[in-house]
Order: sequence, then structure tokens, then C-alpha cells
Amino acid sequence: MSSRLNPYLTFNGNARLAMEFYANVFGGNLALDTFAEFGATDSPDADRIMHAVLETDAGYTIMASDVTSDMQYEPMAGSSVSLSGDDADLLRGYWERLSADGTVTMPLQKQIWGDEFGMCVDKFGVSWMVNISQPQT
Repeated sequence: MSSRLNPYLTFNGNARLAMEFYANVFGGNLALDTFAEFGATDSPDADRIMHAVLETDAGYTIMASDVTSDMQYEPMAGSSVSLSGDDADLLRGYWERLSADGTVTMPLQKQIWGDEFGMCVDKFGVSWMVNISQPQT
């Protein structure tokens, strides 16, 4: 395999719900492994997600885990997950599902540079940017 860059998201006990949500948004195959499956069966964190990976049909990879109960959770700050391309229907569909029950910080609309662009924070606290490229004239 060649190298790749993909987001690795951290959650505070709700990684399973978040990753199931992203599987619903993007489709694909989701694999979830708990701490119990790696030997921590008597741990208070047994049911938390040690590692999750979503491989989507569009070729995206999203990974995630929960922090353990003895770790301080630090929510995502200062960065966003960005989706961009020219498949407007696909990207608008992602936008609709990601922004549902979340917070739209910039509506998806035509911007000064000519593309449609929007920003939101999904219901799990992950910041997203969506840019739909417009055909060059």
C-alpha cells in the first residue's frame, strides 16, 4: 500500500455512534474494535472503541477511537475535515447529512471565488468544510 493521509478522530465514549453516523453519511465498510476485544474485558472502558475504521465507497478513510476513562478528553479544535470536488449532488448529500442535528457555521452557498462552500459542526462536534467546485468557463 502506498501512504495516505486520513483523519483520525477522538471521542469521549461515543465513537461507535459517531462512526455509525459517518457510515450512514458516506456508506462503505465500518470495522469497530473495543478495548474488551483486545484483552481489557474487566476494564470500565471495555465497551469503548479502541479503534474504528470506515472505508467508504468514494475512497475516503475515516478512523476513530474513544479516549479511556482515565484520560482527559480534548475535543477537536483548530482544524476541520474538508470535502471537495465537482460532484455537486454527492457533496450536497454529504452536507445535508453532516449538518443535520449539528450547527451550520457558514451556509452552503455560492462564494466570491465561484464555488459553493459551507462549514458545519456535526452532532458529534467534528468540524466539516464542503467545497463544490464550479465548472470553469
